[in-house]
Formats: sequence, C-alpha cells, structure tokens
Amino acid sequence: MDDYRIIELYFARDERAISETASRYGRLCMQVALDILGKAGRADAEECVNDTYLRAWNAIPPERPRSLSAFLCRITRNLSLDRYRALHRGKRNRDFEIMLSELGDCIPARDTDEGDAAALAADINAFLRGLDDATERNLFVGRYWHAYTVERLAEGYGMSRNAVSLRLHRTREKLKNYLQERGYTV
Repeated sequence: MDDYRIIELYFARDERAISETASRYGRLCMQVALDILGKAGRADAEECVNDTYLRAWNAIPPERPRSLSAFLCRITRNLSLDRYRALHRGKRNRDFEIMLSELGDCIPARDTDEGDAAALAADINAFLRGLDDATERNLFVGRYWHAYTVERLAEGYGMSRNAVSLRLHRTREKLKNYLQERGYTV
C-alpha cells in the first residue's frame, strides 16, 4: 500500500493504518532504532518502534506528513535517543558522548523556543542540501543523524578513520560558519 493510502487510513481512524505502516516501514524504523541503541538493545528498539506507531496514530490527524518515511524515522530516532539517554543516565558511552560534543561545537545551545528550533533545523537542512560533495553530506548525516561510529563510516566508504574524522571536522566548521553568517551564536 502506498503512503497516501496509509495516511488516509489514519485519517479514517482505521486500525489497519498501524499494520500497513508496520508492513511498509517496520524494518526501516527498526534499523534507525538499532543504529542508536545498538544490537544489545534489540528489545528496547522494538519498543521504540511500537511507540512510533502509537505516536503516528496520535499525530495523524491533524498532521499530514509529506513524507511518511521521514515522519516515522524522526519519531523513531527521537524515541530511541530518549531511550538511550534513560538507559545510560549516569553511565558514559564514549562514542556517543564524543558525537554529541562534536555537534555542540557548531550548533547553538538548546535554549530556544520551538519556532527558533524549526528555523535552525531549516537552516541546517539548507546547509546540507547546499553541500556539493554527496559523500561529505552522507558522512555528516550518517554520523549525526544515524549515530554511526567513525569506524563504521570509514568501513562503509572505504576510507581511513582519520580521513572520515577530518572530513567531518571540516564539514562541522563549514556548518558553524554558515550558522554564524545567519546570526546564530555558536
């Protein structure tokens, strides 16, 4: 079933919307959750995916997502990050902490309201769309959206770990300058 028809099932409050969503996007949502929680967190990932369906049910209607897959992935990612933080409260995950600190150096602090956050997200998306190098964009999204390790990215792109780290550093610097030009205080 296509996305339009699935969304129409949500608007009709037809429970088949959940099973059709699971059939079409269950594996994708599970992969997003596992990328953040790790293979050891499979049960937590499954719970996040099930919670994604509930959140989608509660959000549609009134929301009508332009891209159902992006909408579901965003929900899954946010739920998985929340679960990750809850599971690791008081513990340190070196890779995840490093990833967050890397981004913290180029993204403004979170003391913004929802409108400011939406504007920031739009500016980051515009920055990413403006990157000429698809590998640069994919490395950035892989690292900071999917929470892939530098090692995983290096293996996937046939690059050395240092080459990936350097490219990510340069992209973060470009993003920082881009945001500063638009008036953000980083």
